[in-house]
Order: sequence, then C-alpha cells, then structure tokens
Amino acid sequence: MARVPKPVALTLTGLGKPRTAEGGVSARVEEDRELVRRAQKEDKEAFEELVRRHQNRVFAVAGGILRNREDVEDIAQQVFLKAYFSIKRFDQRAAFSTWLYKITVNECWDLLRKKKVRPLVFEAELSEEQSQVYQASSEQSDGRPDTSERLAAQEQVEELMSCLDERDRTMLVLKEVQGFSVEEIAGMMEINANTVKVRLFRARQRITERTKRRRGVTGR
Repeated sequence: MARVPKPVALTLTGLGKPRTAEGGVSARVEEDRELVRRAQKEDKEAFEELVRRHQNRVFAVAGGILRNREDVEDIAQQVFLKAYFSIKRFDQRAAFSTWLYKITVNECWDLLRKKKVRPLVFEAELSEEQSQVYQASSEQSDGRPDTSERLAAQEQVEELMSCLDERDRTMLVLKEVQGFSVEEIAGMMEINANTVKVRLFRARQRITERTKRRRGVTGR
C-alpha cells in the first residue's frame, strides 16, 4: 500500500476569512488538473503541492461549519488522507477544488452528526451594524480580545441563526463567509444551483425576520 506523504505544514492561517477575487483562475484550475494527473500516477510531490494550494481553503470551509478548532485540524487531516487514497478514482469532471471541498463538507457533517453539535457562527454572517458591535466587543483598549463579551456577542448570533437547519447554515457560511459562488456550493452539496439560490434567499429572510422580532421584543 502506498505510503501517505508527510503532511505539509497545515495551519489555521486565514481561517474564516472570505475569498478575494484572483486573476488567472482558469490557469490555476488547469495547473490543478495537471497536478492531479501526476498524483494519480503516484507522484507524491504533485499531491503535496495540491495540499499546499488548498490547505487553507479546507481549513476555512471546515472552520465555517465546526465549533472546535481541534476538530477543524482533525477534519483537515482526514480530508487530505481521504483525498490521497481516492484521487485515482477522481475523474476530473469537476474541478479538484470542488471535489476536495465536497469531501470537507461531508466529513464535517459526519462529525456533527456523531457529536450532535451545532455549527459555529462567524462574524461575517452578521449585518453590518451587528458586525460593528461584535468587533467593538471583541477588543479592549489594549487591543486584546475580551473573551466574555465576545462569547456573549457570539451567543446572541447563535440564537439568531438557530432558526436555520444545518444545511442552510452551511450554505450561508460557504457563501457569505468563504465567498464560494452559488455554482461551487451546488457542486459541493450535490444540488441544483437554483435550489441553492432559493435556500440562501429564504435563510436570509428568516434571519432578518427573527432580528426584527427580537428588536420588537427588546424595544431596540
């Protein structure tokens, strides 16, 4: 049995930050395709390069779904292990990134089902006004995080997001936090792109309505 290459230094750099537009996307996809072809011929350096290219995105996707950073690290290692042993069966009909992130989402869901916990809510899921309050509560005058206030703010957002099911929460994180396109999310979750659009629209509506109701009750 082929030995799994020593993991490339996996870090949590950029966890939870949205993607920015980059040039040469099609060229990068083609480079990935060539690396995949080489990895399918047991070229370990090619697979390690794929890990280097996509490790931060795998961490970010997992971090947008899971609550615990240790879980994120474990899932990331599991994702690349599964990708390594499955890459010969990957037919490249989809982009390597879509295939890899779909594995990531599925592994996260499997873990959540086993642990029966809710996904983490990120700051980017808040409205602009809520985000400003959240950021303000996250720092003291010395610039260090105020853990108690940050947790209180996060709990408030968790309550707002509790009206969404696991799948809709995941879609919202992938779209608003990680910056994936509707088409990419559809590929990862194996559903129609129009279904993704409808579910995202309804999810945002439900959060907006819940926010209005809370403000009405609290008099804000």
